[in-house]
Amino acid sequence: MNVGRDLRRYRRQTTINLFVGFIVLLLVGGGGLVYLIYGANALPTYLLCLGVGLAPLLLIGLALLAMQWIVDRSG
Repeated sequence: MNVGRDLRRYRRQTTINLFVGFIVLLLVGGGGLVYLIYGANALPTYLLCLGVGLAPLLLIGLALLAMQWIVDRSG
């Protein structure tokens, strides 16, 4: 029996890794396609739209992390 196994930490780390991989895929893959199809002049617009689109997700994630931190401190 493995006493040192923490499944919550593993789940959290896996979620973070998947999110970071998703962002990298969007930046590299999406940016590369925009560059190939529309040229270098479209990259700033792509990054602006990507940032605006991801901002609500980032804010929700930060709110959830803050709630988790509050719950962990109180209990």
